[in-house]
Amino acid sequence: MSEKSACACGAGPTLIFACSGAADVGAIADQAARKLTKDGVGKMYCTAGIGGRVPGIMATTQSAARILAIDGCPLNCAKSSLDQAGFKTYEHLQLADLGLAKGQTPPSPEAIAKVAAAGAAKLAC
Repeated sequence: MSEKSACACGAGPTLIFACSGAADVGAIADQAARKLTKDGVGKMYCTAGIGGRVPGIMATTQSAARILAIDGCPLNCAKSSLDQAGFKTYEHLQLADLGLAKGQTPPSPEAIAKVAAAGAAKLAC
């Protein structure tokens, strides 16, 4: 499991890695990360770049003060990508824990707002 990160506001970027999968909950995770970025909570960053071990993306992620992984379904691809790349300290948000089920949750503004609010709460100092 991921560990709670100590708040280090201002020490580095706050990065948000989202599932952007093909399922409805993947779309919600993606749009919630974009909303968090628009709202100034953090910056959506490239989950595929972590999976591909892209040097610049890895370096920026290593310098992050806080990291949030948002996963649409219980496969936890965003979390797994961070884990396999060696990142241990980050917050994790699983949409099923919010009652949003794969294949049963249209990507509505209400669902996106619910996930964004939960993500912001996990990143709050």
